[in-house]
Amino acid sequence: MPVDLHPEREAPSALPTILLVEDDPNLGVVLHDVLAERGFAVRLCRAADEAMAAFEAERPDLCLVDVMLPRQDGFELARQIRAVDEQVPIVFLTARSLPEDRIRGLTLGADDYVTKPFNLEELVLRVRAVLRRAGFARPQDGAEGVRRIGTYLFSPRERRLSREGCIRSLTHKEAELLRLLCLRQNDVLERSTALVEIWGTDSIFTARSMDVFVSRLRKYLRDDPRIEILNVHGIGFSLVVHADAQP
Repeated sequence: MPVDLHPEREAPSALPTILLVEDDPNLGVVLHDVLAERGFAVRLCRAADEAMAAFEAERPDLCLVDVMLPRQDGFELARQIRAVDEQVPIVFLTARSLPEDRIRGLTLGADDYVTKPFNLEELVLRVRAVLRRAGFARPQDGAEGVRRIGTYLFSPRERRLSREGCIRSLTHKEAELLRLLCLRQNDVLERSTALVEIWGTDSIFTARSMDVFVSRLRKYLRDDPRIEILNVHGIGFSLVVHADAQP
């Protein structure tokens, strides 16, 4: 019976580990460096047999697997990984965008399927989203402490928004959206970035859902008229706190 051996999941302070399987030497190095810069410990392999040996020895937290590998493709590698560990998240990278390929990958239990060429920032967000859904804490981004938004205090960790002694508990998605807006305060939060990081996809259905959550946050913050969440047409949203709202 497959066994899930991930003792590091009990210690979210450790860097999440990624097994990156990519046979293109240039792309492999770029992906390795970008992921390492974003707070992940990355093991790069260029063939399925090398990757399987690394997986069994190191038990990474996530596998990022190119489908078109030499000798043995990524689908077969994923099948072997699943025979050892049914729970480890797997994200496929592929230049093949045919629906049957995507269906095959998802049937094998893939957690996401990213088609080349892709935006590196979006890939990082997708990896973080998959890890979060699997129960891992994201790498620290400096937004976990209590933040002041005009006359409000916002605690992302506790999902609380307070003002003058009145405390509002936020849902997970409300808190995550407000956290991202705070990180880009007085700048623009791109719609696609928020959708991928919070909802895991930027489909039209989740976009409509996000509009509802933005409306809720506007309502929660309306007691301070100097705070606005603006629509940036065709791009996203901006949390604006006017200068005289600061203490």
